[in-house]
Amino acid sequence: MEKESREKQIYRVTIVGSIANFFLLVFKFVAGILGQSSAMIADAVHSLSDFVTDIIVLVFVKVSAKPKDAGHDYGHGKYETLATAIIGIVLLMVGTGIFWNGLNQILAFYRGEKLGSPDLIALIAALASIVVKEILYRYSVIVGHKVQSQAVVANAWHHRSDAFSSIGTALGIAGAIFLGKDWRVLDPIAAVIVSIFIVKVSIQLLIPCLNDLLERSLPEETEKEIITIINEDPQIKDPHNLRTRRIGNDFAIEVHIRLRPDMTVQEAHVVATGIENRLRAKYGLRTHVAVHVEPEKNE
Repeated sequence: MEKESREKQIYRVTIVGSIANFFLLVFKFVAGILGQSSAMIADAVHSLSDFVTDIIVLVFVKVSAKPKDAGHDYGHGKYETLATAIIGIVLLMVGTGIFWNGLNQILAFYRGEKLGSPDLIALIAALASIVVKEILYRYSVIVGHKVQSQAVVANAWHHRSDAFSSIGTALGIAGAIFLGKDWRVLDPIAAVIVSIFIVKVSIQLLIPCLNDLLERSLPEETEKEIITIINEDPQIKDPHNLRTRRIGNDFAIEVHIRLRPDMTVQEAHVVATGIENRLRAKYGLRTHVAVHVEPEKNE
């Protein structure tokens, strides 16, 4: 029930975002072309990348929710990490493309080439995008944290980056419209500034994904918390050889403990099971826990 509820919430928030992104990207492309605004066309491309990443989330979250099988003993959680990484890569490519296109237009302007003045419809599209994308960001980030989904939180930041993009676009278009032909360069300048924010967000998404895919250990404070939870049972001595990592949104924890050498196998099993239950109560039912029992050293 928990998995079904989580998957259902992820699908709902992603479908709402994808529908909004589809209508926005169509509106932006039309407004960019009719309004003769390079910044708005770049913004439309950004919305197109949002729509594509929505589809990626829908596909990969479906896969990551699958239970363990013969070929995936640790489950499919890393498919969601992969989805987040793809979103980050798409953002990086889009941001770089917008930057390059805007820079070329700026250089052309200062070489004496004339830039066209954007029309009011482009400004209206930018303002509408700001409102819609900020609403989508707030909705998505709340759901993402609630269901602990990296991909949904990443997609929320994709919405926020699009809102930032539209703010810069709106300022550039407004300046180009209302300040005259000598200020039309504000349109591509806005696109370049926004592209830097997009690239920054992409890097912020990619670094944690790379850490997970490269089996980086959990943060030190989390590992200390794990040891504290293990030591709640006074029978346990010297927890050591702690190994941790993430599997998608879940934790994998392996640890060695020492127990009295006169304990029966049944008694040691109860202690080890207690560790598993406490850690899963703290970090989620899908937490992978492996406990290796050793005899306590005689001093």
